[in-house]
Amino acid sequence: MANDNIQGQINEINRKLDLVLEEMMAQRETRQSIEDLSSDLTIVGTDFFKATVTELDNAGIEVDGEAVKQLMFKLVRNVGTLNEMFEMMESVNDLVKDASPILHQMGLDGINMMNRFEQKGYFDFMREGMNIMDNVIEHFSVEDVRLLADNVVTILETVKSLTQPDMLKAINSGLVVYKSIEVEDIEEYSIWKAIKAMNSKEMKRGIGFMITFLQNIAKETKKKETKS
Repeated sequence: MANDNIQGQINEINRKLDLVLEEMMAQRETRQSIEDLSSDLTIVGTDFFKATVTELDNAGIEVDGEAVKQLMFKLVRNVGTLNEMFEMMESVNDLVKDASPILHQMGLDGINMMNRFEQKGYFDFMREGMNIMDNVIEHFSVEDVRLLADNVVTILETVKSLTQPDMLKAINSGLVVYKSIEVEDIEEYSIWKAIKAMNSKEMKRGIGFMITFLQNIAKETKKKETKS
């Protein structure tokens, strides 16, 4: 019985030794593979270096070995910075991928908006507006534009006065009366008939309006001359 136990322990020890030997062999094979790969890479790198030197020499380019070494040192020292740069590039790439659908939709919206503008005639209107500008430039000199700039305040004040409600009503009334007159069939008045017509209430009010209007224009002109 004791012999059986001892034999079992020996067998277990042998099994474990076999496992250790197998692991050692696997590590040896791995190490050998790494050494072979390193040797091959060394050969390839040496050949590549020689070929590169030859190509540079043929191209007339001199390589400073010290500068190359310093460059390698800088690359090693800035590995972290390079990693951050690559991560930033990956982030930008992800941002572009995420923003692409939005940019695509914005492009479609812009095209649709331009199409609506085209259908409504905005571009035709702008082209005709450019024709207006061309005509203005052709028919007015730089001096005319300067004079316009000098008097633009007066012009705007005049336009402002003309657009007041009471002034617009007066102008509209005058236009209505003018349209109601048959210009081609106006009655002829003799001097006697004109004098007689002046005695009417309407003519007296009209003459009064004209006189008052002319007097006020004279007063306004005198005020401006005094200020200047």
